[in-house]
Amino acid sequence: MLPRVSRTFALGIKMLPPKLEPPVRIGYLLCRIADTVEDDLTMAPERKAQLLDDLLAGFDSAAAADAFGACAAELTANEDYLALVGTTGNVFLSYRRLDAPTQAILRRWIEEMVRGMRHIVLRHRGGIRITTVAEFREYCYFVAGTVGHLLTDLWHESSPSIGAATYARLVDDCEAFGEALQTVNILKDIAWDAERENAVYIPSDLLSAAGSGHDAILRDELRAANRTALLPLLQLAQDDIERSLRYIETIPVTAMRIRLFCALPILFAIATMRELERSDAMLVPGGAVKIARAEVRALVIAGSTSTVTNRTLRWLVDRVRKRPFTLAGT
Repeated sequence: MLPRVSRTFALGIKMLPPKLEPPVRIGYLLCRIADTVEDDLTMAPERKAQLLDDLLAGFDSAAAADAFGACAAELTANEDYLALVGTTGNVFLSYRRLDAPTQAILRRWIEEMVRGMRHIVLRHRGGIRITTVAEFREYCYFVAGTVGHLLTDLWHESSPSIGAATYARLVDDCEAFGEALQTVNILKDIAWDAERENAVYIPSDLLSAAGSGHDAILRDELRAANRTALLPLLQLAQDDIERSLRYIETIPVTAMRIRLFCALPILFAIATMRELERSDAMLVPGGAVKIARAEVRALVIAGSTSTVTNRTLRWLVDRVRKRPFTLAGT
């Protein structure tokens, strides 16, 4: 199921040590199941909240986990996501095969995420419309900061290279690591979210201060105002990316496969930020900001060697910020 719902994540997970592949894979799939429920466009908020409660019941009850898959018939996601929801019982079966400490880590942070999602769907009954930067940050914490904690706890539990002192330093920046990726995804997909997901994550207070609003975020005549409204979020993303780089630099070289797993999505985010700062495509109906597949491939290859030391990691980061990265360096 994993490559069907996220080719990029399926690629990254192969870089992890074998002991970490199963819990990270299972954790991702459980988060994706919850996200599929949260994103449904037609379901009543009360029903979403009930299904999110039912999903959490799967941690304690195999029968509840097996029964949850039937709700795929109520959802309006694409066929791959629906297929994943239908296999929820199998995902939880794999979860129960993990050792007890690993199960506890996944449960703690997925429960935190899902309860946050439940709060969000009941607050935004007609589709997500974020009002303030504080609410934006709260949303990013629930859907992505929690993932930063989950991964960091798994690194500490499973890697002998990440002891108590290193773990404490990673915890300082782990939320920023998850939230940086979420903020970049929100910024690049503004048009898609507004048109296809009935969701506007750009805070209304920023839009209002610039002379726009949620209902005008894709209007041609207000593009300059909408672009101005994005500036605080672009800066927030850059600040979180810097903290994410510090997070990666804290991971010992002896945990190189974990370093690489964490570095690749941040490199992709940095490349995307480069394009976001040069483009307004995300504010055009039907538009989006993407980096070329050739650059993705080049970063995967370069990342496998350039993340070995903090110095070479910073070299690659500085290079990607300037222009699209290719293996030829042009």
